[in-house]
Amino acid sequence: MSQLLETNANLAFYTDFQKCHENVKKIAMKLHALNYLVGKENMKEAIHDLWNENPSVFSVLDILIAVRSKDRKIAFNRANKPQHIEKFFASEEGVQEYIKDTGLSEVLSSKQITNLVDYVFGIEVGLDTNARKNRSGHIMENMIANMLTEAGITFEQEVYSRDFPEVYKALGVDSKRFDFVVKTQKKTYLMEVNFYSGGGSKLNEVARAYTELAPKINACQGYEFVWVTDGIGWASAKGKLEEAFYTIPSIYNLTTFEKFVKSLK
Repeated sequence: MSQLLETNANLAFYTDFQKCHENVKKIAMKLHALNYLVGKENMKEAIHDLWNENPSVFSVLDILIAVRSKDRKIAFNRANKPQHIEKFFASEEGVQEYIKDTGLSEVLSSKQITNLVDYVFGIEVGLDTNARKNRSGHIMENMIANMLTEAGITFEQEVYSRDFPEVYKALGVDSKRFDFVVKTQKKTYLMEVNFYSGGGSKLNEVARAYTELAPKINACQGYEFVWVTDGIGWASAKGKLEEAFYTIPSIYNLTTFEKFVKSLK
């Protein structure tokens, strides 16, 4: 536990600017059209004129309040009935209600926002923080891949259990994809890799799942399950991690993984 790292992040971890740019680019033309509303004193009339010109531009209004349509967010309308936010964009009346009741009308007319393209880029940067958990996992995978590569060990990534008939049969409905596979003359090591800088129920679920998975794999002749995990998030799930140690012989963090690499060589 004393070896667990507080973070595995580098400076590129915090924001994926390229992804933000691509997301804005997809809707930039509609945002430019919506710029027509900026500075308009009579917002109702301006919305009416823009609706008559091109009603499709209002389909991107959800991102202006940092919501994505795919999230299927729901809000009460003026009739006190719940509806999906994108439903407001199906009519001029709905758009008028949405822009007024969200507060966008005041923000736009008073020029608190001067360019919606730049504004949405900022929103995308903010929303991108939700992807940091995934990036943390990818960084961990890259670190493991680099350690194996530097040691001259051949490996494969993202390999499905169906590629190993004995394991596939043993897992049954638990068939899964492994982050790494290392094949030696004596054994084939099926590896899972993750990093947790914060706590939560996810850690308990992962520990429980791997505790059930490992014995099934290790019972197959010539196969062994390896779990590489790190991060101070485990401090909040120390008990589950301890239980896993009794069941999974090969658990490593980034510090002890070097010993495993040496044993592979």
